[in-house]
Order: sequence, then structure tokens, then C-alpha cells
Amino acid sequence: MPDPQLWTAVDEYVTNLLVTPDDALEGALAASAAAGLPPISVSPPQGKLLAVLVEIRDAHHILEIGTLGGYSTIWMARALPAKGRLISLEVNPHHAEVARRNLAAAGVDSVAEVRVGAALDTLPKMVDDGEGPFDFVFIDADKANIPDYFEWSVTLSKPGTVIVVDNVVRNGALVDESGEKPEVVGVRRLHEVLATDRRVTATTIQTVGSKGYDGFTLAIVKVDPAVL
Repeated sequence: MPDPQLWTAVDEYVTNLLVTPDDALEGALAASAAAGLPPISVSPPQGKLLAVLVEIRDAHHILEIGTLGGYSTIWMARALPAKGRLISLEVNPHHAEVARRNLAAAGVDSVAEVRVGAALDTLPKMVDDGEGPFDFVFIDADKANIPDYFEWSVTLSKPGTVIVVDNVVRNGALVDESGEKPEVVGVRRLHEVLATDRRVTATTIQTVGSKGYDGFTLAIVKVDPAVL
């Protein structure tokens, strides 16, 4: 039988051994909670995974869709090399303001920028303005629009760009063909797109931990979107 208490205990064990205590990261979570933001930031091991992936990719230019309080933003920004840059998109002005304060407290506000507005408005403007290509994209926003976020992310990518999409298993609801919730429809549509999109190769990994039962999709862009 599933044991969420055991999942959390393992997360705590991993965190205590492999995630160095950090006042800025812990402060970001505390400040976000104090400001009334929902407790849905990635876990510490997941945050470190993002940082490790950024370093593996040697990413210099990162796009994040869904800032919340900036916890994941801090993890990725710290993994950037000198002169790296991160742009994070957040629809909620209050969340964005909290995130900006957290980024400043962590000392990464010089490399990480939060832009306020609906991502489906901001992303086309970024394309029109010639921004990108990005080396690494992290999508952690409303799941109903995930397929559209993914499409714009590929447009803003290049061969070798890594795209991570969080919260795609939804406690197993991913396989519920009758599911009518927008977030379930969204993650199923994403997988249907990935099954036939020859621009990318991707897989989805199930996860358990302090955040429950979920998973993430990991994709890499194989073909230059600009030539298709």
C-alpha cells in the first residue's frame, strides 16, 4: 500500500544528507507562506535536481513559466555560469512581488528577472522581440495550458534545449481517459503531442515524496524549430 509518510521521510533523509542548509532558500519558503502563497513549490530534492540539470546542460539562458515565490527560480539561477540569465513568467502580481523580494534576498536578482502577465500573452511577445533561444526551460504553471506553454517553449528553443514540465502525473490521473478536469486534460494533451512531435524526444518519470504522487516530463529539442 502507498505510504505517504514514508515518502516524506525519504525526502527528509535525502534533504538532510544531500541538500545543504540554506538560509535564502528556507527564507524564500517562509516568506512565501507568510505572504499567503500556496505551499506548492518544488521540494528541496526537486529544486536541486533542477540545478543539477542546468549544470549538466551548461545552460546560460533559462526560461521559467510559473514563478510562484521564486524558490525554484533561486535554485536554477544559482546554477547559471557567469553572465547567465533567467527570465521567469508569473501571472499573479502579488506572487511576482514576493518572488522579487526572495530573489533579492538570495542575491540572484541581478541574473533572474520576473515578468508579470499571462504567459500566453508574454511568450508570443518574446518571440516577436527575438528573445531566446533558451538552453533550459522549466514549466510549472497551470496545467490546462501546458500544451500551449510547451509549444511556445519549443519555438523559443534550439537543438539541445532541455524542457522540464512539472506535475504531469497528477496522482495517477494522467491515465484517466474519462477525466474532465482541465489540468488532467492538459497533461494528457501534452503527452499526445509528444508522441508525434518529431522536433523533440521526451519521457515522463513518476515521483513520490513530500509533495505526494506525481511526476515530470523531460524533453530535449532535437531539431531546430526555426527550420520547420
